[in-house]
Amino acid sequence: MKRIFTRPIGVPIVLYILSGLTILFAAATSIQMLLDALPPESLRYKDTPISFLGHAIGGVAFGVIGPLQFGRVLARKYGRLHRVLGRVFVAAGAFLSLSSLTLLWEFPDTNGVVVNAGRLVFGIALGIALIFAMVAIKRRNIPAHRDWMIRAYAIGMGATLVAIFFIPIFVITGEPPMGLASDILFIGSWAACVVFAEWLIRRINKGAYK
Repeated sequence: MKRIFTRPIGVPIVLYILSGLTILFAAATSIQMLLDALPPESLRYKDTPISFLGHAIGGVAFGVIGPLQFGRVLARKYGRLHRVLGRVFVAAGAFLSLSSLTLLWEFPDTNGVVVNAGRLVFGIALGIALIFAMVAIKRRNIPAHRDWMIRAYAIGMGATLVAIFFIPIFVITGEPPMGLASDILFIGSWAACVVFAEWLIRRINKGAYK
């Protein structure tokens, strides 16, 4: 594991492996919305196209750009591109955060109390992490900026682990897993991503990823 995170493209590869399925699913739902081909269980989102598309497209951009930003090659050799993509990343994260809270407000009965509480907490936390990241870079505090961007990515892509299990079940059965156990797994995966991010930040700050 240590060798992976000390390689120039180690972090992006790991993040794409973990989040690839979620990114593809979000991209598919965006295309379905634009083509007016949403499946029956998602037809309700046609009443809130801006929130739904903002969440899906913002999630795709956030998931695709994030790993590139954390790779050493882009930051060191293509600094200007790194800064431009960083602004797009922050904008995508803002869309993801705001649309998440908007969808929660518009469809409060879609999930159980546990999942809704988690969406509320993490939706707000994503916005706060992005704000702290921007404040840090304005102060030229690059280590703090990097740490908060990592936290933002972990929060924004927090459902990636559970998607590895939930999406195949949904594809096979046509129905998402339901019940308290699935809700706890859903929130647990989010928390696991945040814990992993904190572990990675500690390794970076100890000099394992220079």
